[in-house]
Amino acid sequence: MEATTATTTTEPASAPSSDPSSFLSEIIGGPIVVKLNSGVEYRGELSSVDGYMNIALEKTEEYVAGRLRNRYGDVFIRGNNGLPPLPYLTPGC
Repeated sequence: MEATTATTTTEPASAPSSDPSSFLSEIIGGPIVVKLNSGVEYRGELSSVDGYMNIALEKTEEYVAGRLRNRYGDVFIRGNNGLPPLPYLTPGC
């Protein structure tokens, strides 16, 4: 009788996406931080994102030099105003 070996492979339930807009679409409704080129940060709930990386936030707070400056209901940020998205868009404010 020959011995046989069974091998199993496990793959992650969902592989990480290399497309930033796909990643952001998956976390819509969750808290994020958007850091602009100017250094100003906006923290709020991600409402929507499009292919140009334009971002809409709800329940938004504006931070300048780490200090809370303003609170807004809704904020729209043009995609060309932010720093590269993944390092600066952080789930969980």
